[in-house]
Amino acid sequence: MNTYDPLYHANCKGQPLPATYWATQVKQSKVIRKPEESTKYDTIVIGGGFTGLLTAYYMATLYNQRVCVLEANQVGFGASARNAGFALPTTGRLSPLSMVKQWGEDIASQVYQEYQSGVSRINELIHTHNIDCDQQENGYLKIAHSKQAMTSLFDSFQYAKKIFSDEHLSFINVEELRANFINMPNTYGAIRNQHGFGLNPLKLLYTYKRMAQQVGVDVFEQSLAERVGKIGADHIVDVNSIQLKTKNLLITANAYNNRDFHSTISKKYLPILSSILVTRPLSNDELATTGLKTHQVMMDTRTLKYYYRLLPDNRLLFGGRGAVYGKDQDKVRYQQHLTRAMHSGFPALKSLTADHYWHGYIAATLDDHPHIYFKDNIGYAIGYCGAGVAFSAQAALRLAQMATSNKTPSLPIYSKPAPSMPFARFSRLGQLAYYHYAQFKDSLF
Repeated sequence: MNTYDPLYHANCKGQPLPATYWATQVKQSKVIRKPEESTKYDTIVIGGGFTGLLTAYYMATLYNQRVCVLEANQVGFGASARNAGFALPTTGRLSPLSMVKQWGEDIASQVYQEYQSGVSRINELIHTHNIDCDQQENGYLKIAHSKQAMTSLFDSFQYAKKIFSDEHLSFINVEELRANFINMPNTYGAIRNQHGFGLNPLKLLYTYKRMAQQVGVDVFEQSLAERVGKIGADHIVDVNSIQLKTKNLLITANAYNNRDFHSTISKKYLPILSSILVTRPLSNDELATTGLKTHQVMMDTRTLKYYYRLLPDNRLLFGGRGAVYGKDQDKVRYQQHLTRAMHSGFPALKSLTADHYWHGYIAATLDDHPHIYFKDNIGYAIGYCGAGVAFSAQAALRLAQMATSNKTPSLPIYSKPAPSMPFARFSRLGQLAYYHYAQFKDSLF
């Protein structure tokens, strides 16, 4: 079932690892552990991605918890190994101005700082544990795709500098952008955030797995959490015909959560497909003609955004939205659409096709920001909106703190449950309508 859609399928059991470019750069472990007997844990974590593995690591190291992680397939199956490897100091889809309008300056500033802390934390993990994940030079460029977009982008930049005192931000005019970073059509300037970078997400994920195992976490793969119930104060999780018990149950599979696994996450998010292609290595002549002069990560300001970067071996990674319906994700027209978009942005590469192409789900919440929530010994982390590479590190720490009754900041991303999606089963129709609107909007502005 390579057309898994979390909205319509009960679970993703039996799925192969995705054939990403990242997978060609690592040696995949063939050692699979599964539960062998009924066991009592302090905490069971559902989902072996960034958030799940790091939460388990923090629970074990900071709070001396006995923890297991349950992964339905293998570590590397879900969003943590399918993304573009952008460690960004942001998440959700709320602009600085929208955050202040919704929460006020003080709360918005604290939420903004939590997002920044995600990048600081992942940087600290990489350096403390000597993680070889192909970390690239610092810098995240938000590039205006039109003059009107540049005006809005500059206003947002000034607002963030004023309200949040963010010294990582700088304005880059169109001449500097084209001379020193990238010279492509329809670029009108950029805002650069030096607090962001690119990496190989699968290398990072496999290191998180080893870190968790080394501190005594049981990481079980090909171990679908089929059902959950309660006996007294304990959660009971059925896995491969074995019952595991736990005080705390943490659900961290984000967009790859099982649809009907637990009511606490049911209808709380919309899984959205993104697609990514990676070319062969570009020659020096091709680099010169494309105007690519940096390995920093880049994203444009379109409503349906495109994002791109040069990888360490000078391959071009280029990504954007994929199919609306999961059943369509492997249809060739979506790869063709993304290839045309790459050719439009980089005309000098019009004969270049993808060496690698894949897709994966991100999770968006109704209120456009993540929710890390814990109540009555059950918690979850959802809604990174594609920015989970970095923020998952901060979310994992906060979730571990919540589950062990340690104090966390009183912020809406931590204190409020994610709102339910109305008419969740029909949300694909709304998504399709929004895509048509966004494409029209992007063509005008």
